[in-house]
Amino acid sequence: MEPAVLGGKLASSLVAPLVKKLFVTGGPGAGLVDRPVRLTRLVSFRGEQPHLGEAEVGRLAGRLVGASLDSPGEPPFPPDETEAVTHALTARLLALGDLDMDDVQAVRLGHRELAAQLRRRTPSATGGLSADACHFLDSVTEWACLHILEFFTRRSTFVARTLVAQTRGQAELIAKVDELIARTPRPDARDTAFERRYLPYVADQHNRITIYGIDLRDSPDRWPLEVAYLSLEATGTEERAALPGEPPEPERTVHLSADEALRGDDRVLLRGDAGSGKTTLVQWLAVTAARDGDRVPYVLPLRTLVRAGALPAPAAFLTAVGCPLTPPEGWAERVLSAGRGLVLVDGLDEIPAADRHRARDWLLALIRAFPGNRWLLTSRPTAVRPDWLAAEGFRELALTPMRRDDVTTFVRRWHAAADAPEYEAKLLDALRTKRDLARLATNPLMCGLICALHRERRGYLPTGRKELYDAALTMLLARRDRERGMEAVDLGEEAQLELLQRLAYALVLSGRTEMDVETAEGIVERALPSVASAAGQGDAATVLRALVLRSGLLRRPGEGTLDFVHRTFQDYLGARYAVEEGHLDVIAGHAGDTQWEDVIRMAVAHARPGERAMLLRRLLAEDTPRLTLLALACLEHATALDPAVRAQVEARAGALIPPGTTEDAKALAEAGPLVLELLPGPEGLTDAEAHGVTVTASLLAGREPSGALAVLRRFRDHPALRVRRQLVGTWERFDAREYAVEVLDHLDRTDLFLSCTTVEQRATLADMRPWSLLDLRGPGSVSAAIGYVGEPDVVEELHVADDPELTDLAELTVFGSLRRLQLVSCLSARGLAGLSALPLSELAISDMADLSGLRELDSLRFLSLTQELPGGQLTDALPLAAPFEFLFLGLTAIDSTGLGGLSHWQSLKYLSLGPKLSLGADDWAEIAQLPLLTCLYLNATLFSDGLGPLPVLPGVGELRLAALNGEEDVSVLPSRLPGVRTVVLQTAPGARFDTTPYAALFPDAEVSVDER
Repeated sequence: MEPAVLGGKLASSLVAPLVKKLFVTGGPGAGLVDRPVRLTRLVSFRGEQPHLGEAEVGRLAGRLVGASLDSPGEPPFPPDETEAVTHALTARLLALGDLDMDDVQAVRLGHRELAAQLRRRTPSATGGLSADACHFLDSVTEWACLHILEFFTRRSTFVARTLVAQTRGQAELIAKVDELIARTPRPDARDTAFERRYLPYVADQHNRITIYGIDLRDSPDRWPLEVAYLSLEATGTEERAALPGEPPEPERTVHLSADEALRGDDRVLLRGDAGSGKTTLVQWLAVTAARDGDRVPYVLPLRTLVRAGALPAPAAFLTAVGCPLTPPEGWAERVLSAGRGLVLVDGLDEIPAADRHRARDWLLALIRAFPGNRWLLTSRPTAVRPDWLAAEGFRELALTPMRRDDVTTFVRRWHAAADAPEYEAKLLDALRTKRDLARLATNPLMCGLICALHRERRGYLPTGRKELYDAALTMLLARRDRERGMEAVDLGEEAQLELLQRLAYALVLSGRTEMDVETAEGIVERALPSVASAAGQGDAATVLRALVLRSGLLRRPGEGTLDFVHRTFQDYLGARYAVEEGHLDVIAGHAGDTQWEDVIRMAVAHARPGERAMLLRRLLAEDTPRLTLLALACLEHATALDPAVRAQVEARAGALIPPGTTEDAKALAEAGPLVLELLPGPEGLTDAEAHGVTVTASLLAGREPSGALAVLRRFRDHPALRVRRQLVGTWERFDAREYAVEVLDHLDRTDLFLSCTTVEQRATLADMRPWSLLDLRGPGSVSAAIGYVGEPDVVEELHVADDPELTDLAELTVFGSLRRLQLVSCLSARGLAGLSALPLSELAISDMADLSGLRELDSLRFLSLTQELPGGQLTDALPLAAPFEFLFLGLTAIDSTGLGGLSHWQSLKYLSLGPKLSLGADDWAEIAQLPLLTCLYLNATLFSDGLGPLPVLPGVGELRLAALNGEEDVSVLPSRLPGVRTVVLQTAPGARFDTTPYAALFPDAEVSVDER
């Protein structure tokens, strides 16, 4: 608490008399002596005849501390620290006798600086105290110092006469502060007190989830999140910048633990299929943040917020989600303004499409108003377009389907929680051997249902998605009330299904996943006359209440609202009712709405053969890739179908298979694992088609690893570098050793890097034929790889990234044939001179703290640098004897040196100048003195000043312009580079523009475009 706030507990009438006792009584007069009276002579516990001993000072301190504890309101620190705080305050008050200043100097210092001096003289006083106690001690010290200075101004006649105005103002200020603080406690204190209640509430509120099926018998219906939570994986894409002169790197898929999604990015859009664990992840993040205390979490389900109409401002966050705690006024805004918030917005796909743009505007307004916080938005994959929030800095991640190891972990945890170990081994065997069953176990929801069905049926499991849902519904609807005193309403399974599917269909039609209880009661009331077994069980409210309690499919997420425990059941039952009622036109009419995809699939499963044929023809009639693939996905559920219709669907899908582009491959993968059975082998495919097939199979590896591996294995002898790169890039989706044996060890290694990012991958190096090109990423990657590489002399090129454990570059000399080396973000690496023993000809460095020793690498022909070089010119930092042919300098590389001394390397043929460089006349003069320079790379950022005094460079025959947006003025280049015969235009990512003006500028050159 601040001194002013402390004043609310310690009034001036109490402090002033205590402070007065610390000093000797002054005599009359103005105090105009020939030498000032120091504080050491003024305190009453020093001098030849002290009037006050240390024990008395301790008692004075005790009175100050005791008065604070005895006053109304929250104690400023735990009472059991009273004695320790009193001792610490005594030490600080005694330190007044050590200050070598007079009273006038003390007044000039002010009470805060005087208190700071006392703190610095007693550093050990706070040892062992809690944070609250230390805060109180600092505050009471400042409060005492404020009164000490007031005492000085009253004591000295001289000071009173010369500083009368200051004295009156200070006394008036103290009185006003006393009065103000007595009325208004400090907001921070209220905020802290509230958060001490709110964070445990959040942790407890979200720390329990339902494990489907466990609560069928005499077991709890909710389990601790720690028991049930399974950390799934999320994937995203990452662009890898190529070194100058190299072909562009392909888009790279990165993998990370889903619960670490917000550690590297403050804004994340997380996509995941129904049942994939999005909401559970939101709960986990909220609980973790609440327990750690580093962020204040807000869990905001959009389906609940949208029902209220206007989306809430921060002040209404807690009210909107039914939190019973009332925060201090302005608390939420203060949290977000300080950048301490973790805002978890769940279920974008669970609100109508018309509301999604409104939700985006609301979210972006919050982000702009409160920067510095962390934001997570969850959605089904197809609810919004891929770049829906990209412009606002959101990184898109996707929850991947569960791998075999994830399924195994889930099954074991489920059976441990359910106390049913006797069924665990049997189910795991079934999941490994029954392909159809394994295909269904792709997310926590379905895994939970399979586990529950397996236990409930004593080891029997159905096959097929519809049969599984039918069995799951029978299982869930068979449960009975366990709570005593509940009104008994006997609803049979069919009666429950009839009512549930009507509720589900109403939600499907509205595009929502939540409805008012009043609306639900109205639907039940209209249905009761036709549901004989339910008609005599009571009114609609009674029957609905029983349905919620007994069905296991409905829940009450908030007061006055109702929804299904999962969207999957809503879609399944809604489709069942639509088919029964003959609403096939309605279903087909919504085929363009991504929220209806599962409804359509389940409608095909429920429909009769003729109805299925009609639905599939309607899908094909739209003639769009997505609906064609949806029709293809529906075939999985069509047990009986006109062969002509099936053939038509497969033929139309054949136009999409094989996919010709990466985008086509991604769209194709959306149809699900069924696609794997239709993907062709490499025979007769173009390189682009072969690449598309491997991309599709890679994307489906998590859902059907055995089928995906079977497809990818066919391409292991393919010669195309793009295909081979894809095969290497998908390694992380499979068991490291199995994939290495089945695919990687068979690949042609020409120009192909093997990228190792995990411990398991590095360990497999010992079991494969040697690789000459290695890409090692992550902590400890170099030291681990050295231990596993059987023939280190085979390695000719090595890329190392993000390895903080690489400290001594001399470790790399084990690779005796190393010719090319790239180091990225290896901040601890030292000792470039140690590489001089290697036949190193190419070196690229980015983000390495120490460049000392670079001058000793005389064998280099290629050098790429992006960080500031030491010295006043290039000859101070680069190896003088190196026969450089290629040099790339980017970002801050020449901030200190400029291009001074560049002409020393007369062997330079290729010069690449990266972004953010500033070139003057002297720099261009150095370039002009390079006799062999034939290729010049220029970044678009250099054109902002017209390239300055660019001289005529007749020897340059090849010009590469990088990161172009199409608006740069390059008109000066033709006259300054008259010998150019090749021009390559590298666009900025996503930029597309007319290249005709460039071709006109260089009529004698071949102009090509490299689109990024």
